[in-house]
Amino acid sequence: MTVRQDQLKNGFRIVSEHMPGLQSAAIGIWVTAGGRHERIEQNGIAHFLEHMAFKGTKRRSALQIAEAIEDVGGYINAYTSREVTAYYARVLKDDVALAMDVIGDIVLNPVFDPREIEVERGVILQEIGQAYDTPDDVIFDWLQEQSYHDQPLGRTILGPTERVSAFSREDLSGFVAQHYGPEQMILSAAGAVDHDQLMKVAEEMFGHLQPRKGLIPEMARFTGGEARQEKELEQAHFALALESPGYRDDAIYTAQIYSTALGGGMSSRLFQEVRETRGLCYTIFAQAGAYADTGTTTIYAGTSADQVGELAAITIDEMKRAAEDMSPEEVARARAQMKAGMLMGLESPSNRAERLARLVQIWGRVPSLEDTVAKIDAVGTEDVRAFAETMALQAPAALALYGPVSGAPTLAELQERRAA
Repeated sequence: MTVRQDQLKNGFRIVSEHMPGLQSAAIGIWVTAGGRHERIEQNGIAHFLEHMAFKGTKRRSALQIAEAIEDVGGYINAYTSREVTAYYARVLKDDVALAMDVIGDIVLNPVFDPREIEVERGVILQEIGQAYDTPDDVIFDWLQEQSYHDQPLGRTILGPTERVSAFSREDLSGFVAQHYGPEQMILSAAGAVDHDQLMKVAEEMFGHLQPRKGLIPEMARFTGGEARQEKELEQAHFALALESPGYRDDAIYTAQIYSTALGGGMSSRLFQEVRETRGLCYTIFAQAGAYADTGTTTIYAGTSADQVGELAAITIDEMKRAAEDMSPEEVARARAQMKAGMLMGLESPSNRAERLARLVQIWGRVPSLEDTVAKIDAVGTEDVRAFAETMALQAPAALALYGPVSGAPTLAELQERRAA
């Protein structure tokens, strides 16, 4: 399998990887315009725009967009994150040109029909309402807000209802004009693809676009803080975030190995101690997430009202203990889980196309898998213990609690336990 990468004169980037033996391909456009690129009055517009891309273009109605891909047995979708918006499809190899034409059409030629805007506004408001009814969704929005208070990175991707209710056709067009330039776009494809053909089609579809520099997002500052809402629910939801490395920092590999060993699977410390030994919860996990300039290690659990205090205390104790006695065997197991998860995932052309796009976005190039594996393997037990000590004792923290949480400790009380 060979990765090829090119760039048009206007800055539009193309990256692909041919995967021999496959009869299908994944292809998409990744735009470096997500939640953190919005001004406060625009909060939620990147996600709204993603929805509107499927509601009609100058050449196709909403139904024709869906039919074009589904008539050949493929599927098309999109998502918005805090740093990118992606539009992608999965089709058989003979339909790659069709998929690229449809994706290019919805990115370049949305009509923003006022009637469709109102229909989709209702859909998104329902999506926001559904999120508020899902405790283990809303708690992570609150945790993000406390981690990056009063910053674009701390705002919800869906946006508040009052903003979404007010967006106009001009607002959508203005965001596209500002953020959807060729230098903000990456065409990524994997599977049964021909790079030279992709280049030819990309030149025809995107070569006419005039370069324009996108706005540089505000640098993130991990502020920390606490959000707590008492509500009559079956479970108390507990989420703790700690400042961690961003994805351009090689320490991200240590952070990921640490979070895997702490709470990344059934053999992890938190799962074994909190669930298996003490029976305090059904779900508990730790994960390391990253952005361009910052990151968070997050611990989440759901438990009963009378056990949330004990669960929080044990979580802090396990974090402190990891700094003292994290074993070589645990580190080796976490490394193996990371590598296996990455390599197994890359057997999917969709996952591989996603990886290619994200690496080009981060680095401007695609580091080899061998380089990535080598960086994972280079993380030793002492590295993980040192990182665990930082997490347990020094890293700024944010806390979110939702449900019957009157018995849960405050962030200040957890900080005291960390320092004890």
